Amino acid sequence: MIESAEEFIRLRFSETPEEYGRASSEPAAPEVWRDVIDRYPEARFWVAHNKTVPLEILQVLANDPDPKVRSMVASKRKLTPALLAGLATDPDESVRLAVARHKRAPKHVLEQLCTDSWEEVRAMARDRLERGH
Repeated sequence: MIESAEEFIRLRFSETPEEYGRASSEPAAPEVWRDVIDRYPEARFWVAHNKTVPLEILQVLANDPDPKVRSMVASKRKLTPALLAGLATDPDESVRLAVARHKRAPKHVLEQLCTDSWEEVRAMARDRLERGH
């Protein structure tokens, strides 16, 4: 278990594969994740990348100013339908495309994305609906 923001940063930016692997697979308490988000904005993408990050932290990161962070959030399996619906209206097309690709995107969200401004998002949403999403 990752015990502190400093430990997460040390692990993530280590050159040792075992250490940066721990940063992507080991859990941490929500307070530790919040501390990383607050004190190390350059690491928010890597918080979202962690396989164990709790939904409450993903909800925070879904509103991150960086579209790369929001796109990573949009690709997480554990997202709720409400969170996916919110991300489907993101101003960044890469975030909306990640929602269109999401295995658990609800039908109504995919239908909404069929009218997206970007053809790639529209095509992905249509394809998912045609395949029974």
